[in-house]
Amino acid sequence: MLVMQKYKQLLLNNNALKNKLKEFPLEPGVYLMLDKQEDILYIGKSKRLRVRVRSYFQEGQYHTPRINLMLQQVNNIEFIVTDNEAEALALEANLIKQYQPYFNVLLKDDKKYPYVCITWSEEYPRIFITRKRRLDNKKDRYYGPYVDTHKLRETLRLVRRVFPLRQRKRPLFKDRPCLNYDIGRCPGVCQKLITSNQYHKIVAKIAMIFQGRTEELVQRLDTQMKLYSTQLKFEQAAQIRDRIEALQELNINQKVVLPNDTVSRDVIALASDNSCTCIQLFQIRGGRLIGRLGFFADNISGTLGSILQRVLEEHYWQVEPIEIPNEVVVQYELPKVDVFTDWLKNKKGKKVTVTVPKKQQKIEIINLVQRNAAYELEKTQKDMEQNLSSLQDLTTILNLKNIPYRIEGYDISHIQGSNAVASQVVFINGIPAQQSYRHYKIKNTAIGIGHSDDFACLAEVIGRRFNSYRNLKIEDLLKLDDYPNLVLIDGGKGQLSAVVKILKEMKLFPLLEVISLAKKNEEIFVPGNSNALITNSEQPGLKLLRKVRDEAHRFAINYHRQQRLKYSRSSQLDDIPGLGFQRQKELLSFFHSVDYIREASVESLRKAPGIGYSLAREIYEYFHPDKIS
Repeated sequence: MLVMQKYKQLLLNNNALKNKLKEFPLEPGVYLMLDKQEDILYIGKSKRLRVRVRSYFQEGQYHTPRINLMLQQVNNIEFIVTDNEAEALALEANLIKQYQPYFNVLLKDDKKYPYVCITWSEEYPRIFITRKRRLDNKKDRYYGPYVDTHKLRETLRLVRRVFPLRQRKRPLFKDRPCLNYDIGRCPGVCQKLITSNQYHKIVAKIAMIFQGRTEELVQRLDTQMKLYSTQLKFEQAAQIRDRIEALQELNINQKVVLPNDTVSRDVIALASDNSCTCIQLFQIRGGRLIGRLGFFADNISGTLGSILQRVLEEHYWQVEPIEIPNEVVVQYELPKVDVFTDWLKNKKGKKVTVTVPKKQQKIEIINLVQRNAAYELEKTQKDMEQNLSSLQDLTTILNLKNIPYRIEGYDISHIQGSNAVASQVVFINGIPAQQSYRHYKIKNTAIGIGHSDDFACLAEVIGRRFNSYRNLKIEDLLKLDDYPNLVLIDGGKGQLSAVVKILKEMKLFPLLEVISLAKKNEEIFVPGNSNALITNSEQPGLKLLRKVRDEAHRFAINYHRQQRLKYSRSSQLDDIPGLGFQRQKELLSFFHSVDYIREASVESLRKAPGIGYSLAREIYEYFHPDKIS
């Protein structure tokens, strides 16, 4: 009640917002909630705009924590009137797709489920698995999320074996293709031995697999194979034959749900408890299960039917029209099925049937989907209970006032000071939030080969991470989205003291809770206490800290290895202006090593092929800056 009074007070004190609400009509349309910077926080639709928007601020109205947080930031509300609900639904979907508002997600971002991404925005698209949909470019396409990660990886492995595809994000060599080209796994993308248009055609065929159109692809390939045969191009025909056999093998491995059925349909069902709802969507094409997608929603997002409708709306506005099936089988009646089917018809270009099953065969499919949702919900419940138990135990161990829902872990990695880097990992509700991970390159010039200083490295990293927090009060800190409830340092008392010192200089201690975890005996150190806390190695809270510490260590080491590899592949010659790759080759061929180039005079450098006086002078001055006249 106090929270809603706060929102009501916000409305009453903001005359602009109050007057804006009076202007809202009792007509269908879309409303947009904006913050002080005029950024869109949320986009919604309603049959009666004024009634829907006012409901957010009514006394006694219950909202989820997500909506409560949003309402604290609302500074203005705008609206767009439409002729009917169907137009409002279509407009809402388009606006959400365009602006991607932070609070406009009914579905929770479940990091367990991966997507397949095809980067159509690139000249030679890449195909890879990712656990986060990044909408940096509207041309890129995401398929999923897929529940069966193992089957997804097997499918992608088969695709890479059957179709000649780009295998690397960056070329391995500058002047020639790698082994993948020689064995037929890559068409020579790095040296542009295939045109972008030709390569797009190959990727378009692969996209059909993830769109559930494998049978259609097989039919196209079969027609192409017969054409090659009639043209006596038997080698090309044999390649197509092998692709068809591989794709048919992929279909055989998929479970047959409805034998002798050619209808394209999606089947959706859910399971719910007091805290959340798990939704499963089975994609069935030609009687075969070709995809199983998983979603989570707040259980107070509405009736079970309205949750299903919202999931379907958010799913279908993300996909291509051709991916929408001819029939959608739902567990519960959708509250606005006519509006939804009209919207689907306009998007797909043909009628889409939405039905609640009556016949036994389809009821059995719904039951199958519902059982899968129930199993996934049970697994999620166990994970949530385990994480909550670990967080509560950690709160007791550290004697914290509140449960540390956001924990940040830091670690340093280097070899005797070389290529020093740091890592920042984030756990939210006890679960790794990889989208918030961050790398740091140590900028301290005193840190180098033969001279390492973990204390100085940690002080630098913590200073850079919390520089924007400097001089903030606790009430301002709590409003920040990335405010950590606990900061974990990998190390002992010395590392902790270095971090506390820099936080005190920034006037952030003791506002930030900071501890360290030493590797040797798994000891926890807290500021102001020279002795480690007394803990049991099997305590859930300590296990969680070890998990955070180990993840920070892993992330730091991986980044350090990348930097070492990058450094080992680089050459001093790369830093000389005007000395490109071809001239570097000729120079090394002439002098045989960088050491000889370093000792050469300007006149000697000029004797090398392609090296004129000005470039020779540039090279000499690079290696002998103290001799510049």
